[in-house]
Amino acid sequence: MVVSTHQCCQVSEKLGKDLSSRAALADNGRTHHAPSHPVSSNILIIDDDRELADMLGELLRRENFAVTQCADADSGLASISAATPDLLVLDVMLPGRSGFDLLRELRRSHPGLPVLMLTARGDAVDRILGLELGGDDYLAKPFDPRELSARVRAILRRAHGQPASGSGRDVLVLGSLDIDLRRKRVMVRNELIDLTGAEFRILACLAEARGQPIDRGRLTEQALGRKLALYDRSIDTHVSNLRRKLEKRAPCGVAIRAVRGAGYELLEDPQA
Repeated sequence: MVVSTHQCCQVSEKLGKDLSSRAALADNGRTHHAPSHPVSSNILIIDDDRELADMLGELLRRENFAVTQCADADSGLASISAATPDLLVLDVMLPGRSGFDLLRELRRSHPGLPVLMLTARGDAVDRILGLELGGDDYLAKPFDPRELSARVRAILRRAHGQPASGSGRDVLVLGSLDIDLRRKRVMVRNELIDLTGAEFRILACLAEARGQPIDRGRLTEQALGRKLALYDRSIDTHVSNLRRKLEKRAPCGVAIRAVRGAGYELLEDPQA
């Protein structure tokens, strides 16, 4: 991973202060938050910056996660093949094969694995490419460790929870689409469509609304588990990826339409 010394120090300082304050509060018995995720949740960190990876691992272990660390794509892939984690934290810049190369391979072999990408600060190209390749979310360096914890918990909560708004139905049928809310899979004419977790949650949310526009803020909360930030186009990238996958199975009887000033809606369209 190639980052500036100043950048690494910023992340390290933030993480160090966060860990120290958490430890002090725990020692004094003044705070204890029950984990909002299963204790058995396993997280794999793939980052060649040993110091940063160790600090991330320590932070997540304090949140009651089980953490495994790898320093390159090949060892990370071997770890995933041996035991699939509940979440992968993947740095873009790795020695040998990049994080993007690994993500491409994982989307073929492990399409349902949630992935949180770590990217260089201000590098919009990395962020967009990571989302287009199937990353569920991203964090730009340097980042606040509390935000990392929040993103991890949000992704896991969405991955293990109910994706839709609570219609009480296990399967939604629109056009030629069968959307299985319990198994989190989508079929078109008995053919499985490989969707990321975020893409599935977007489709489920739009399908529940059926023809009613859903704004980008709500979709961001439903799919990514966080508030929509200013200039954040992540949800648009996920919608674009979802559209492309549906179009490859055309005609599937549905189409996602952008509604100016209102967000997106899913329409039943026999020609789509």
